[in-house]
Amino acid sequence: EMKKVFEHVKIIAKSQSSTVLIQGESGTGKELIANYIHTMSSRSNYRFVDINCAALTDNLLEAELFGYEKGSFTGASTTGKSGLFEVAQRGSIFLDEIGEMSISLQAKLLRVLQEKRFKRVGGIDDIDVDVRIIASTNRNLEEEVEKGQFRKDLYYRLKVLPVYLYPLRERKDDIMPLAKSFIHKFNNEFKKKVNTITSEIEDILVSYEWPGNVRELKNVVERAVLLSNSNSLSAEHILLGNEFSKKNGDDDAVTDLSISAIEKKHITKILKET
Repeated sequence: EMKKVFEHVKIIAKSQSSTVLIQGESGTGKELIANYIHTMSSRSNYRFVDINCAALTDNLLEAELFGYEKGSFTGASTTGKSGLFEVAQRGSIFLDEIGEMSISLQAKLLRVLQEKRFKRVGGIDDIDVDVRIIASTNRNLEEEVEKGQFRKDLYYRLKVLPVYLYPLRERKDDIMPLAKSFIHKFNNEFKKKVNTITSEIEDILVSYEWPGNVRELKNVVERAVLLSNSNSLSAEHILLGNEFSKKNGDDDAVTDLSISAIEKKHITKILKET
């Protein structure tokens, strides 16, 4: 499935200005695909800037995208600031989780798409912009349109070139190649020498549903490599949450899967043994 996606993306990248909408669950690699589209395009010599639309309030997001003029709001009294659309001039801008953007801000984004120009917050002059917009969402935007939570006209403007990333549970053939790639990465990072994956570990990894997708797999492998004291991954370090723990009869199930919590549990276990 990913080979098909990459062939599709290579074609998409050849278009200089058409907008791209990348849809898929969290952790499937939407930002990586957006970056790949930019890198493979004729805009690759210019900036690729990204912003998470879910991480900022409306006012902050508007100021970040469009910039602001001196004195336009409290805190802008001394100087103005260029927005990301200006910074990305002739390059690409990636609007991550665009489904979280408010209706009022969607209208302003629509103007950029239609007219290739915008005004800074508090500004009166139009600024022309030549930027390719790549957007992503983990929401079903068609449903959001029906609910009145996303503008229909903006949706169709964004969905000129759609890309859908399949969840990891629907492309299980990718699990082991990805796991091996992450093992290699974290071997180098943690100065480890993990080079063996037993059939038991492989069965565990392939049978798991991966609700957090590739990002979750990466985190699991990072923990397992970090805690490994041999050349093979240990089943006790492949922690996949309560569902896995219960299925495997682990009475000491770990609910906190942060690195610090896993490390603490591991150190306590070794201290008891020694």
